[in-house]
Amino acid sequence: MNRRQFIQSLGGIVTATSLFPPLSFSSGKPPLTLGVFPRRNVKITFRMFLPMAKYLEQVLGREVRLKTERTFADFWQAVQKGEYDIVHYNQYHYIISRLKYGYEVFAKNKELGNSTIAGSLIVRKDSGYNEVRDLKGKEVLFGGDKSAMQSYIAATWLLRQSGLKAGDYIEKFAINPPNTIISTYFKRADASGSGDVVMHLDNVKNRIDISQLKFLAKTVPMAHLPWAVRSDLPEDLKKNIIQTLLDLSTSAQGKSVLAAARLDALEPATDAEYELHKKIIVDVYGESMGEAIL
Repeated sequence: MNRRQFIQSLGGIVTATSLFPPLSFSSGKPPLTLGVFPRRNVKITFRMFLPMAKYLEQVLGREVRLKTERTFADFWQAVQKGEYDIVHYNQYHYIISRLKYGYEVFAKNKELGNSTIAGSLIVRKDSGYNEVRDLKGKEVLFGGDKSAMQSYIAATWLLRQSGLKAGDYIEKFAINPPNTIISTYFKRADASGSGDVVMHLDNVKNRIDISQLKFLAKTVPMAHLPWAVRSDLPEDLKKNIIQTLLDLSTSAQGKSVLAAARLDALEPATDAEYELHKKIIVDVYGESMGEAIL
């Protein structure tokens, strides 16, 4: 990010924070950290989720810091180090962090009217590709890295279900899922792996004509992107955080927070809702669930 872009991004952050009165924190309690994974770039992520951090500050009466990273790898390192008290990430991140680091899921996204999301493979309509096996020998662009649930793991599962093995196609990566679709539109890749909702995000549909693209394959709809808390937080604090975020859609101020984050609501979620994701992960990575890639 150059100096001009940085100043512009600060302008967006100032606008967001002006919705909330400044608070002083004299409780002596350490700040809480809200971590959001790099589904979008850093600048957009801060604009979207800073109002949520400020709203939590108001309700909890203590400082809440928003943190994100440029890459999935850097984000996961922060999860491993326990840097996030509240965290929004993909389903793969959650499943591993539950097993290894004790994070507890409590919510999932509802966006664009849905609280489910599917992994998908997307191509141009004029590509001539009509079946997944048509991608043999072609370049498939995945978003993020090999820990991306929809954009890599579920998309790879779709390739495997159609008989394509590693090496049967050219595997490349973009920094995030939106970039895979944009690159496919501009014919820089033959196909993109992404969540099925990504094509309808503003930062995609406002940049390209998505009517020129089509889904080559999709998984069944599965529980949307999760939200979790650290299990070692005090129980009363966890309860307050969870209730505050689940109640966002019930007040005008909460709805403004959701609108900034481009969400309809945060809906309750349970661990059992992510069992299908776990099955797909095991199908792709084996019983180790690919933890070595993180």
